Amino acid sequence: MPRRPLFEPKIVREAIVASFKKLDPRHQRKNPVMFVVEVGSALTTALFVHALATGKGEASPWFILAISLWLWFTVLFANFAEAMAEGRGKAQADTLRKARKDIQAHKLAEPRRDAARTVIAASALRKGDIVLVEAGEYIPIDGEVVEGVASVDESAVTGESAPVIRESGGDRSAVTGGTRVLSDWLVIRITANPGEAFLDRMISMVEGAKRKKTPNEIALDILLAALTIVFLLACVTLLPFSIFAVRAAGQGTPISMTVLVALLVCLIPTTIGGLLSAIGIAGMDRMIQANVIAMSGRAVEAAGDVDVLLLDKTGTITLGNRQAVAFLATSGTAERDLADAAQLASLADETPEGRSVVVLAKEKYGVRGRDVHALGATFVPFSAQTRMSGVDLDGRSIRKGAFEAIAKHVQSLGDAVPDEVRAMAEDIARAGGTPLVVTNGARTLGVIHLKDVVKGGMRERFVALRRMGIKTVMITGDNQLTAASIAAEAGVDDFLAEATPEAKLALIRKYQAGGRLVAMTGDGTNDAPALAQADVAVAMNTGTQAAKEAGNMVDLDSNPTKLIEIVEIGKQMLMTRGALTTFSLANDMAKYFAIIPAAFAATYPALGALNVMRLATPASAVLSAVIFNAIVIVALIPLALRGVRYLPVGAAALLRSNLLVYGLGGIVVPFVGIKIIDVLLSALGLV
Repeated sequence: MPRRPLFEPKIVREAIVASFKKLDPRHQRKNPVMFVVEVGSALTTALFVHALATGKGEASPWFILAISLWLWFTVLFANFAEAMAEGRGKAQADTLRKARKDIQAHKLAEPRRDAARTVIAASALRKGDIVLVEAGEYIPIDGEVVEGVASVDESAVTGESAPVIRESGGDRSAVTGGTRVLSDWLVIRITANPGEAFLDRMISMVEGAKRKKTPNEIALDILLAALTIVFLLACVTLLPFSIFAVRAAGQGTPISMTVLVALLVCLIPTTIGGLLSAIGIAGMDRMIQANVIAMSGRAVEAAGDVDVLLLDKTGTITLGNRQAVAFLATSGTAERDLADAAQLASLADETPEGRSVVVLAKEKYGVRGRDVHALGATFVPFSAQTRMSGVDLDGRSIRKGAFEAIAKHVQSLGDAVPDEVRAMAEDIARAGGTPLVVTNGARTLGVIHLKDVVKGGMRERFVALRRMGIKTVMITGDNQLTAASIAAEAGVDDFLAEATPEAKLALIRKYQAGGRLVAMTGDGTNDAPALAQADVAVAMNTGTQAAKEAGNMVDLDSNPTKLIEIVEIGKQMLMTRGALTTFSLANDMAKYFAIIPAAFAATYPALGALNVMRLATPASAVLSAVIFNAIVIVALIPLALRGVRYLPVGAAALLRSNLLVYGLGGIVVPFVGIKIIDVLLSALGLV
């Protein structure tokens, strides 16, 4: 997704218009704090009209007008912050909409390319229909490839220009509507009805206006509403108390309704009340900018609370492509003979590991590749059942595979794998490598050492996560020895070896039963149960439909390490909300010292001692506090949209930092700001 400027002119213009539309009380009532401010704005506006019409207002009409205008500005600025966040989300949604194509589709009668076909509109397709998409055509709607292999351009969705391969079976079979087939053809089974496709759900979630509030936001809303009610009741009782005090003393004047409204607005937490929605929407926007689609705001929030990360080893912690680094021959076998046999068994192996065996044999021993097909060779492909592959050539039966698989194979031929080979395999596993044993018939030739390389910088990232109180767990299908070695090299806290879908699910439930929040990534159908169980489940966009349906986030880049970035974004959103809440509650204290002495100066002159800021007049004090109350929302909009700077620290350190920076700042800044505004008002003769 393209990164947008913080204040893009088009979005700003639309946000200004939306700010006025959001004055609708039906919208404002969703935010109790700003609803009270709007009611106060309407009340002071009515008082101004009355004072202007009758000439008998409770205060100067122009003072009442100034208070009223700044109260309206307070509501508008809060609306503007929310509209800006929504506008950025809608701009991203418009980008996604361009990927949605209204095209014609070739519907097949049966799931094969040569079946009878009918041309229909994509909007008429339904879940379960079979379509054929050929080179140059757009995929009409989400589906699973059931036949064919093709290169697909997904740049309209992911923003990445490099095409990807999609094929039937495995974890690369899911295709997204709106993407284009570049070569060959695909037979696709539709997996979603129109309007329910992945792209449609993405657009719906990206649009901030359709975002549901998270549990923490709802809880904070309740807290803000409770504080508002408390201050409302306090301010309501001040008017009769003031009238009683004046009558009892026989002097002074009661507090005015205009000042009471100003006092209420300054005391209730308007700053966080005005920015709360913007913070939540901006959090999802930052996920979009990281090319991650969150299916709910709850998922973004949960990412910030995660304290256990489950990370797949291959492709996440390690580079993923194991490389052959050494041939270890048995006694009585020349290393060149082992390299020759290993290369023969790998010539038809197109995996990175297989190609690395061919290259190592050529570079180290000068063994050249041969046209084994011309020699009548028969290749034995790898299978999950045998866990071996190999070749039959010139009376030789060469096999390579895992130690346990080869041991069973040799035993079935009436022999046994030598103890020295077992020792070699164990040594390689302890070093974090993968041993592949090579045999010719019942004779064991030696072991190939495959090494998996840990990505640079991973250890440092895990250290940072540990400082944040997050436990990292590596998941791998490797044996215990290999897993332990890689885990130690990478610096993770724990690991799960020989992981099965059931083992992953059981591990997640175990952590959750202990009160932990768990995040994990996955791309295969076998990952779906664990993804559905995890609190934060990031499915790869290149993965299966089952994985994407089970997850609550989809990474459009299909980068497993993105999980770490997602957690950082979630924590940044929570840190932003906590920082601005601390600032909002703290600055109410400063506004209290500005407005209380001014509000009751005519009733209790002794309260002038509380005028620690030495504000010019009661009217100037009240107006300065109201102006500051509005302006501070505007000043904090960039912080709400960008988020506070992320720091990988623990909860205790974060609390201290918030109290020091935003708590102390929330007390000091209003004193300075209100005083400056008071000086300006006095200098301009406006009060």
